Amino acid sequence: MPATLEVECTNDECELDMFEMHYTYDMPDDVGLEDFECPYCNRTDTLHEIEL
Repeated sequence: MPATLEVECTNDECELDMFEMHYTYDMPDDVGLEDFECPYCNRTDTLHEIEL
């Protein structure tokens, strides 16, 4: 099963609470959270993985 990553945006001015990213099997192994940006506020430095 491909990886699923739950992410939160900690930007106080952003309205997005959390979102899930579902990878495909073709996603390179070295892709990480730092390669993405918040789909709402477009910042990259405020994304954090939610550890379950």
